[in-house]
Amino acid sequence: MIPLNEQAYQHLQSLIMTNKLSYQKIYSETKLAKELGISRTPFRDAIHRLAQEGYIDIIPSKGFTLHQLTKKDVDETFQVRSALETYCTFQISKQADTMNAKKLFLELDLIMENLKRILETTQSIEEFSEYDFQFHTKIVQYLNNEQFVSIFATFMYRMKKLAVLSLSHEGRMQNTYDEHLAILNAMKRGDTEHIYEITLNHMDTPRDLNLEDL
Repeated sequence: MIPLNEQAYQHLQSLIMTNKLSYQKIYSETKLAKELGISRTPFRDAIHRLAQEGYIDIIPSKGFTLHQLTKKDVDETFQVRSALETYCTFQISKQADTMNAKKLFLELDLIMENLKRILETTQSIEEFSEYDFQFHTKIVQYLNNEQFVSIFATFMYRMKKLAVLSLSHEGRMQNTYDEHLAILNAMKRGDTEHIYEITLNHMDTPRDLNLEDL
């Protein structure tokens, strides 16, 4: 049985992700809770979680609106990603000869094959971005650090929104594939000398594109 606050969270998250809610409207907690058939307490828990993850902005005594991404959001998101992922790719590179790392490399190879397939056929931004985040999520999950995984998940919505924006730029899908390949090959080589710079480069380019778009 899924807890009521989780039901409310999943319902609202789905409405947002499928573009069923408008950026121009203030939504009433009471009305939406009634429509969902959930009391206000678990509904409010879901609202605060969505606000924390950057989906919405709470307006006291009125309700909430969808969150419009700002330049501060872009900077903070890429700072967090850079801190987490450069550390993870460095640690993976140090362990390149271990069974765990080799298993990860096989999983990342499969993701790269799917990215290449999309790049050479449909060039679907939505599908490409899904495999893109599988690539990054597996890297972050590798160290089995629950705090890393939790922080990364908190920023997932913003990261996906920003990825779609950057991938819409001409040539960015190809560059993303090439940058992923460079990261993967450096980790396989155990290249601790260059992996930090290679990973950071993959963060800097889309961040600059996102800042231009805002």
